[in-house]
Amino acid sequence: MNREEILKNKHNLQNADLQGADLQDADFQDANLQGADLRGADLRGADLRGAYLRFANLQGAYLRFANLQGADLRGADLQRANLRGADLQDADLQSANLQSANFRGADLRGADLRGADLRGADLRFANLRNTDLRNTNLKIFQSYLWTAYITPNTTHIGCQTFTNEQWKSFTDEEIAKLHHEALNYWNQNKSIIFAIMNSFNP
Repeated sequence: MNREEILKNKHNLQNADLQGADLQDADFQDANLQGADLRGADLRGADLRGAYLRFANLQGAYLRFANLQGADLRGADLQRANLRGADLQDADLQSANLQSANFRGADLRGADLRGADLRGADLRFANLRNTDLRNTNLKIFQSYLWTAYITPNTTHIGCQTFTNEQWKSFTDEEIAKLHHEALNYWNQNKSIIFAIMNSFNP
């Protein structure tokens, strides 16, 4: 299907093969894309408000600045998807695969991420107010200076991302080179951060 046909049939695209499709700025409001194959599709700036994307395959899809308010993404596969700056307010992402997805600067207020897999996801500068993160593999520690996003394998603190083992092995001298306030922050909070890291493997 070409772009015009895809948009004309937006309410009947379940299980459609849309791999690599150029759908920038497309109007998919309330579209039915259940189980659709959207791997590598370009959906930058697309309007996907209220879209039904349950079990859709969005691996590696480009969704920068897309509007996904209220979209149903339960069980969707968003591995390595680029959602930088996307609007995901009140979206349902229960049990979604979000491994290594880029949510930098995304708006996730009120989104439901229960049971989602967030290993390696980039959540720097994302708005997570009232986001439901129960039963996820992401834990958040907020302090006076930076927020730490801690997963079983990696941790983001401020603008720095390293594996948990790397964080544990850093010397004070290495931490001090990261930021002029980093060592003070680290000395005050590392025991809590390490305890959170270790909580994934009791």
